[in-house]
Amino acid sequence: MSGGLRVRQDMEKEWETLKAWKERVGQELDRVMAFWMEHSHDQEHGGFFTCLGRDGQVYDDLKYVWLQGRQVWMYCRLYRKVERFRRPELLDSARAGGDFLLRHARVTPPGKKCAFVLTRDGRPVKVQRTIFSECFYTMAMNELWRVTGDARYQSEAVEMMEQLVRWVREDPSGLGQPRLSGAPGAEPMAVPMMLLCLVEQLGEADAELAARYAELGDWCASRILQHVQRDGQAVLENVAEDGRELAGCLGRHQNPGHALEAGWFLLHHAIRKGDLELRAHIIDKFLLLPFRSGWDPDHGGLFYFQDVDGLCPTQLEWAMKLWWPHSEAMIAFLMGYSESGDPALLRLFCQVAEYTFRQFRDPEYGEWFGYLNREGKVALTIKGGPFKGCFHVPRCLAMCEEMLDALLSRLAPAPRPQAPAAVPARPGAE
Repeated sequence: MSGGLRVRQDMEKEWETLKAWKERVGQELDRVMAFWMEHSHDQEHGGFFTCLGRDGQVYDDLKYVWLQGRQVWMYCRLYRKVERFRRPELLDSARAGGDFLLRHARVTPPGKKCAFVLTRDGRPVKVQRTIFSECFYTMAMNELWRVTGDARYQSEAVEMMEQLVRWVREDPSGLGQPRLSGAPGAEPMAVPMMLLCLVEQLGEADAELAARYAELGDWCASRILQHVQRDGQAVLENVAEDGRELAGCLGRHQNPGHALEAGWFLLHHAIRKGDLELRAHIIDKFLLLPFRSGWDPDHGGLFYFQDVDGLCPTQLEWAMKLWWPHSEAMIAFLMGYSESGDPALLRLFCQVAEYTFRQFRDPEYGEWFGYLNREGKVALTIKGGPFKGCFHVPRCLAMCEEMLDALLSRLAPAPRPQAPAAVPARPGAE
């Protein structure tokens, strides 16, 4: 077989793989969204129920602000970007969820601190001393503005973004975190990750905001890159504020799924900047490195937590397989393949996706189980709770469908050359 023919056959095989996954991913996105649209809408108070059992039954009516924001964002993003989801009922539910957040998310307006948990009718139950409720509030408001054109949503998003930047870079006292003398000055990777996500969200097709937050995006990327430690051989979840490794369990802590999610956040940043060297570094350190250390060689799937020195992690759930790391890995490897063309990354996408579809999806009731034991058996049958809502699964599926569609268009095989037609003999030529 000639080298050219072998290359052509390999390309055709890749194209068929992409085509098959696009069909599977699209069908699964429809099933997942049908589950949330049927079971999660609170028609009386607005917003969404997220504590749902396997069949969609509501087992608790508490509302978690970060999950409310995520679901508003998800509905609006699908309405804006995927034609088959451009349905009035989806937009109406997103607007009702956004208005519920406007009325109730902030604990003491005009203060910006949001609750973590609300009652069904919107009374505050619990506040966390972090920025994550406010981050997803910002994402929801910006995406609502994009699909409705209502300026009050964008005003809320920009005002909250400015507050988040002040909390993170200037004065965190408004978060209520006491600075204790024995506490290490640690920086979790999640904080610059979320701000980088917001830089992209607010800057999309908005030259003014993109310019305003360009320096912030570079700062976030540099802070995330500091989490590559041990001479480039490990991504650590927490580092000191000056970028050094921390002592103890906190410093040795690894979260492979979070590193992979950071990887595709950083890939987006590198793509925007046109930085090919940074892109290659990210693929090596934030995609391949966490996967090699985090994939369970015995049972498949990504470990939830690890200790970089191979010691026993202290978290009881460390060996479990959770839905969201696998969702993030699917996005990361498909994005890496889309940008680099490296077929090894496509093979890793297929490996993760096959495991994920086989182990997490529920063919009977729809949506995905969130929590498996190490062997891949379902540990919790719930479909939603305080941490799992309408976000990681549909975001993964929607992003993968979009990337697969673009790849199929870009890599469509050229028609095979046709053999020349036989020339009929002229009459009397014999």
